[in-house]
Amino acid sequence: MVATGIALPLSPQVLFVLAVAFLGTMNPSTGDIGMFVPLEHSMLAHGAADDQRTHVFARYSLIGALATAAGALAAAVPDGLVQFGFGAVPSLQVMFYVYAALGLIAAGFYRSVPRALPDEAKPRATPLGPSRGIVYRLAALFSLDAFAGGFAVQSLVALWLFERFDLSLAEASLFFFWSNVLAAFSYPVAARLAKRFGLVNTMVFTHIPSSLCLIVAAFSPNLIVVLVLLLIRSALSQMDVPTRTSYVMAVVTPAERPAAASVTAVPRSLASSLSPAFAGALLATAFSGLPLVVCGTLKIAYDLALLWSFRHIKPPEERQSD
Repeated sequence: MVATGIALPLSPQVLFVLAVAFLGTMNPSTGDIGMFVPLEHSMLAHGAADDQRTHVFARYSLIGALATAAGALAAAVPDGLVQFGFGAVPSLQVMFYVYAALGLIAAGFYRSVPRALPDEAKPRATPLGPSRGIVYRLAALFSLDAFAGGFAVQSLVALWLFERFDLSLAEASLFFFWSNVLAAFSYPVAARLAKRFGLVNTMVFTHIPSSLCLIVAAFSPNLIVVLVLLLIRSALSQMDVPTRTSYVMAVVTPAERPAAASVTAVPRSLASSLSPAFAGALLATAFSGLPLVVCGTLKIAYDLALLWSFRHIKPPEERQSD
């Protein structure tokens, strides 16, 4: 993170910038898709009791989402200083250097994490073994979900709102701030629902209504109705984030958790990188809401396939309650 933050603003040529962006730790999405995530997931799962695992991931996701929202707001500070006459602040360079400084702070936090568990409690990480079939099926389904989500990433939804309703930049910024806040606070709600109804049911039956809201919004001619539907979608669509992670960690053996987290994460990243190109082409058609319809339809197909395939494979805490 430190090397990436320092190298990017100092890069003299475009090719060098591309190399740093490809090899470094930054990514175009709002979430972290780097090498840290599988390790963090497996450590959190090992340190939590079965009945508290989903709550732990909900708090983890909530803190990360709020930090992301804070970073998005903080990125506007340098430009604000320029507007208020505090000098010509090189805003892009400042953001990269702040990113590098945050890398140092993150290193301090990682140093405070116990480096090893007692030998009798520490599982030896192994490649996928007895859980290989389950993990591969989950990875395929999660890839479909990620591919669908790429048709309605935040930047494309913003562009659609600009073109269809002539939404201003300030109005869009305020809308997406609140949509991100709703998504963040949906994580602890998801943990409570999962405790009552189960992880798979929570993933599916919060996802389907959010997808229906997205499809209806694509056809609605009224801006207020569209914004309300999209806010409802934001409050529901991310409830599968902590529940999905908790489910993957629950249905594999402790030793397989790092491998399972990696195998389910990498295909998601690749799939989500493909669909925005198709979405851009669909956005230019006569019906500009078509990417939203495709996204909602594919996500409903994913939800139904997930329910059909994994409704009988329950995590330990649900088997105990039965």
